[in-house]
Amino acid sequence: MSLPRALTIAGSDSGGGAGIQADLKTFQELGVYGMSAITALTAQNTTGVQAVYPTTPDAVVTQIRSIGSDIGLDALKTGMLFGSDIIQAVAAVIREYGWTKVVVDPVMIAKGGSVLLQESAIHALITELLPLTEVLTPNIPEAEHLTGLSIKRATDKREAARKLAAFGARHVIIKGGHDDDEQKATDLWYDGRDFYELEGKRIDTVHTHGTGCTFSAALTAGLASGLELKAALEQAKAFIQAAIEGGIAIGHGRGPTNHWAYKRKSC
Repeated sequence: MSLPRALTIAGSDSGGGAGIQADLKTFQELGVYGMSAITALTAQNTTGVQAVYPTTPDAVVTQIRSIGSDIGLDALKTGMLFGSDIIQAVAAVIREYGWTKVVVDPVMIAKGGSVLLQESAIHALITELLPLTEVLTPNIPEAEHLTGLSIKRATDKREAARKLAAFGARHVIIKGGHDDDEQKATDLWYDGRDFYELEGKRIDTVHTHGTGCTFSAALTAGLASGLELKAALEQAKAFIQAAIEGGIAIGHGRGPTNHWAYKRKSC
């Protein structure tokens, strides 16, 4: 069996809890060879984002082509893309190579409130990238921002999923971390026709930095390994559940999830 390969196109988190650092740790833990194309450098730690330094579209595309022309990949994910010019460039190179196993985590706002996707870039995300997307993984605030809907009830979540799928994403996973349920965190999966729910026990912790990045990276790793989407989703849900349960109390703010917890739990 050939070595599964996954690419993350995202920002760098200097604190190591989110972004490409979280993605590469996740890929490694799940037995996938990880590669990266950096869209922005961030000065970031557990207390927040101190600065963002976006790279140029040419720099992002050159990184991706360097990988595509040599190593190749089995699946890719996007995280922080920051601006419309980078989104358009990334979409163009995905079309160029004909890659289809594309997971999009629409990173918009950091937990501390810092903007990681410019407002002007949302149109490009919807029109350029979502039609190329196999799985879209927004949390509830991101789903609200993309659709213009207010999500308060389960019916609202379903309506938002339908609208996101209408933008072109073949599968939509609206994550349940921001639900009001104090007992469970329930992710909603919409495949363009039917709805499914993936439940997990809600963990009372502040150490959740990088949860969205880690979940989408685990999903990407599963797809790169040849898992069917249902199995990849179940693995990703189990991975992030273990990572949150084992969250790391480091620094003076929101610590990161524990990327080695899943493997240790499985042993």
